[in-house]
Amino acid sequence: MTSGRAATALGLLGTALVGALTALQVRANGQLGHRIDDSTLAAAFSFGSGLVLIAVIAALTPAGRRGLLALRDGVRAGSIRWWMLAGGLAGAFTVSSQSLTAGIIGVSLFTVGFVAGQIVFGILIDRIGYGPSGVVPVTVRRVTGGAVALVAVGISVTGGNLTGVPWWMLLLPLLSGGGVAWQQATNGRLRGATGSAMAATVVNFFGGTIVLVLIAAVHVVAVGLPTSWPSDPWPYLGGALGVGYILLSAALVRRTGVLLLVLGSVVGQLVTALVLDAIWPAPASPGLAREVLVALIALASVAIVVVPWSRVWSRVWSRARPGPRT
Repeated sequence: MTSGRAATALGLLGTALVGALTALQVRANGQLGHRIDDSTLAAAFSFGSGLVLIAVIAALTPAGRRGLLALRDGVRAGSIRWWMLAGGLAGAFTVSSQSLTAGIIGVSLFTVGFVAGQIVFGILIDRIGYGPSGVVPVTVRRVTGGAVALVAVGISVTGGNLTGVPWWMLLLPLLSGGGVAWQQATNGRLRGATGSAMAATVVNFFGGTIVLVLIAAVHVVAVGLPTSWPSDPWPYLGGALGVGYILLSAALVRRTGVLLLVLGSVVGQLVTALVLDAIWPAPASPGLAREVLVALIALASVAIVVVPWSRVWSRVWSRARPGPRT
């Protein structure tokens, strides 16, 4: 395997891991919000714990300190614009949506709406050139891959038990997915300006934490603190999982582009959601067999976008043709 192919394979594995971590975060934040019956406070705790973790990592590592110094210098010099620092707003909205909806509709339904938003906005962001890779043409392969991924989303949604589920609970994941596609592009631009994925992640968590803590403070004053908190550690891991996937996506997006990052993470999200719903079935789950089908279709969408099919078929054809007779 050439170094180029090895890099592509590692990039795809990385994007799948981003999706897996995202699905796990959905479950953790949704469980915390549902069990304390306070989605606002759960979202603030998730982002705040993530900020503490990434700040410690940045302070203890040479790469983290260099990234923060580059961030400071870039802000002072004006080379880092204010909008490059706004990725945390989308993250705050996503975590709030997870805490509010995922504990009720489950990981699968949240994931399919989230994925739909990522795909649609990923194509648009690449097309207008907002991502760090610049303008990425809307080719037939990209449109076809995005359409196939949307088919997977549609199958999952139509297979769910949507009786009694408010329409806004399905809309929030869709908007969250679009926000994350923009967030990934914004963090990628910031990473390019600072040379540090860690600096981009610190900024993401800092901005989101400020917004969520202010909202949570007003909410607590109005309704008070929850009467009980979970005793098991699992629901509190949302912040740590968020640090993992945001760091990884900020590092990958310059190599993969927003759409490929989105499609690769689709596979990780759906496969992980499949495992989670198999272990802890959700009331609105479309069923194990249907989720397997959805995961396979999503995987096909990634292959459509990533594999250079014209070259593949050219090689197959050249090998199939008989050589000149001697």
